[in-house]
Amino acid sequence: MTESRDRTDAAQGIEGVLLANRDRIIRFLEVRGAGDGAEDLFQDLWMRLTDRKAGPVADPLPYIMRAANNLMLDRYRSTRQSELRDKAWGEASATQSPSTETSLISREQLALVETAIAATGERPARIFRRFRVDGQNQRDIASEMGVSLSTVEADLRKVYAALAVIRRQFDAS
Repeated sequence: MTESRDRTDAAQGIEGVLLANRDRIIRFLEVRGAGDGAEDLFQDLWMRLTDRKAGPVADPLPYIMRAANNLMLDRYRSTRQSELRDKAWGEASATQSPSTETSLISREQLALVETAIAATGERPARIFRRFRVDGQNQRDIASEMGVSLSTVEADLRKVYAALAVIRRQFDAS
């Protein structure tokens, strides 16, 4: 990539640089160990970088690559912590069962989450379940449903936004 192209991309903002270097960033994530999940990580990277109100970035491509590397480290740590937590939870849950009150609260919260997901529409709900529950990658879901990858990403963002609202309600109570 030439410096003049990087400067042109920088003029378009972070989104322009992300779009112009999408394949390069996905390859970078794949090499770092993301494998088939590179597309999904790119989506997460996009969300992280475009949701923030940041000032101008002098050198946007290295900034994005550093953010991608940090995202990979976060994923590695998260996966490791999740495995440790699951192991500890499995050991603890073998001896304890939840109280009746906890079970009822959990069922009520689950019902609210299911309602929020369903309220986003049939297609976004189905895409969300295929992605998060069935573990399908976004590209396969797009192909299966006959929609573009960006439609899958947009539908996932819609469901995530609805879940964020529910999460804030849970945290407030």
